[in-house]
Amino acid sequence: MAELNTGDGGGGKGGKVRSKKANSKVDLTAMVDLAFLLITFFMLTTTLSKPQSMNLGLPSKDPDKDNVDMKVDENRTMTVMLGADNKLIYYMGLLATPIAGPKEIAYGKDGIRKELDTRKESVLKYTGNKDKGMIVIIKPSKKANYKNVIDILDEMAIVGVPTYTIVNDFSPEELKLLEGK
Repeated sequence: MAELNTGDGGGGKGGKVRSKKANSKVDLTAMVDLAFLLITFFMLTTTLSKPQSMNLGLPSKDPDKDNVDMKVDENRTMTVMLGADNKLIYYMGLLATPIAGPKEIAYGKDGIRKELDTRKESVLKYTGNKDKGMIVIIKPSKKANYKNVIDILDEMAIVGVPTYTIVNDFSPEELKLLEGK
């Protein structure tokens, strides 16, 4: 049992005669029980924060399965290159014969998101099939920072691009383009 004892009210001999005061006792058991009940109540009623994650398709463990070359229609393919200092360059199709670009563009809703929406609609009109949507190839350079990669992945989720991949191989022409030469 938890209790609180106070002093005995003096003591010493001599001086004025005073009446003896009885010790007061306060039983704290009820307050301790109430505290534990409140802690238990709030622990059970609050929801724990759930981690937010993005689905990520990883290559299979069978190396023969991954080395299958696939022909992709260049009219459906958009390449996005990420460079140093928040540099973002995109082109549609092949670099030798681009349908659009190459063009440097900004991040955000007025930049790459608007371009992704426009290109997604044009690919949908081109294919006429919702299952054959736009394919985006994301190429971060070694000088690109982590925030830029996450930003472009967020843009893919916002726009609803069905197929995108992250690749780290650059052609010499792409490197020159990214370095601004």
